[in-house]
Amino acid sequence: MEDLEKDEMQVVKGGGISLWVIAGISAAIVFLSGILDGFVNPNGYKD
Repeated sequence: MEDLEKDEMQVVKGGGISLWVIAGISAAIVFLSGILDGFVNPNGYKD
């Protein structure tokens, strides 16, 4: 195992999650909840 100095530890990038992944997961949740709401509570179109 290799010991890192303080300067080297500040440069290391870990397995962070990107904002695009968070946005995609959020959009999928909103989309699927809308579909589920449509099946559970159908309002229909009223002219």
